[in-house]
Amino acid sequence: MTEFFPEIMIHDHEAEGIARGLYAVAQADGNVHPRELAMIGEFFATSSDSPSDYTALERGGPITAETLAAQLARPEVRELFLKTALLMAYSDGTYGKGESEIIQRYATALGLDAAALGALELQVHEYLISQLTHLSNVQAVAEVAKELKR
Repeated sequence: MTEFFPEIMIHDHEAEGIARGLYAVAQADGNVHPRELAMIGEFFATSSDSPSDYTALERGGPITAETLAAQLARPEVRELFLKTALLMAYSDGTYGKGESEIIQRYATALGLDAAALGALELQVHEYLISQLTHLSNVQAVAEVAKELKR
């Protein structure tokens, strides 16, 4: 089995594109949840020499799918972005319609068709469930698993 998040080198322009895309996904449901901001900040802190600047992300507006695709030319970086965007969409407790629509738009521009995005969504879902397998309360794990379905 391959590693869910293999370690890859992220260049500053890629980190900026990913952060802008993540921020657009976070805004898609109307408001940015503190968990989403924390996730974007953690990403920036670990992958870029530049400090995260949320006001710059906000001022820049949502990144277009075409601009994101141009900034994320490498397939492994594109996949990293989509996995992270899907995880972030779940981080506020719901993977809403607005988040789903923008992720689909980005996925299309990044060269993924609906079937490939569906497979990636399944991988993310399984990854989230796997993080709960150590819990002894099986009923609670089953309830969380049900909640993760849209």
